Amino acid sequence: MFVDRAMVEVIAGDGGSGAEAFRRESGVPRGGPAGGDGGKGGDVVVRADTQLTTLLDYSYRRHYKAERGLHGEGSKRTGKSGEDLVLLVPPGTVVYNAETEELIGELLEEGQTVVVARGGRGGRGNARFATATNQAPTKWESGQAGEEKVVRLELKLIADVGLVGEPNAGKSTFLATVTAAQPKVADYPFTTLSPNLGVVQLSGFRSFVIADIPGIIEGAHEGRGLGHQFLRHIERTRILLLMIPVDSVDPQAELDRLRSELEAYSADLASTPYLVALTKVDMLSEDAELPKIETGNAMGIVSLSSVTRTHLELVLERLWSESQRVVQEERGSGKQDQWWAP
Repeated sequence: MFVDRAMVEVIAGDGGSGAEAFRRESGVPRGGPAGGDGGKGGDVVVRADTQLTTLLDYSYRRHYKAERGLHGEGSKRTGKSGEDLVLLVPPGTVVYNAETEELIGELLEEGQTVVVARGGRGGRGNARFATATNQAPTKWESGQAGEEKVVRLELKLIADVGLVGEPNAGKSTFLATVTAAQPKVADYPFTTLSPNLGVVQLSGFRSFVIADIPGIIEGAHEGRGLGHQFLRHIERTRILLLMIPVDSVDPQAELDRLRSELEAYSADLASTPYLVALTKVDMLSEDAELPKIETGNAMGIVSLSSVTRTHLELVLERLWSESQRVVQEERGSGKQDQWWAP
């Protein structure tokens, strides 16, 4: 089951209280204050783990609490700090404060972490309050409470190329043909109900990742069909492949609808460089011409058939070269460094 959104309540550990104690040592007259500090409460930390692909675990459990710090003890012994609570998520997860909508952090690479709730500071023991005029203080502090938050976890897949098209445009068939992914393929609409990732292997040890999302129909941004919720999974792609089947009633209108839905969802997504692919060319007779469509500011137009593998190698090489061109442009502008920042 693919789960790409979850809401969890996290509570960091409370700090331990400081101790009130006095020395009782043979040969030391009158002793002195010896109360130790309390330990710090544990933090709640979110960490990226490449072994995970969904947020499914967080649909079963919502409440998470880190360990509290122990109280201070005599002989100036500091209480043990609480252990941090680590929540594992797949790379590509974005963490928000659900109450303020503040972005807490993004986790894009293996091992990256972000602290979502900080543990309370331990209280000071009475040994900390000794002065020249008050050599036997009885004052001590309670530990601070740990932070409590409701956080929203959202998974955005990380891929180089995003496939966009209406239902039955041939996206899943294309993905299954050029990668080892096994998306559901059938001759009825909305066979893809969740995003799929696949890795394309090219010669020369080259590879890139393709993301396939459920079909987009007119009005998806208003909740029609499966809605536009899955579009966030192609927000991080470097380029888009807008797929239009040649047997479409009106290929130009279909392309225009896709572009309109992308713009309605996000101006940033609509500005992502894109190629247009005319799919299912095996359905045309040998002497038939490809549909004539205006592609706007697209990087170009290609044609393919996943069934007969017509032009597939050329299309994959084009996708590779275009994605690498975008990478070079990002490096030149410094955008890539910012994009990958945790």
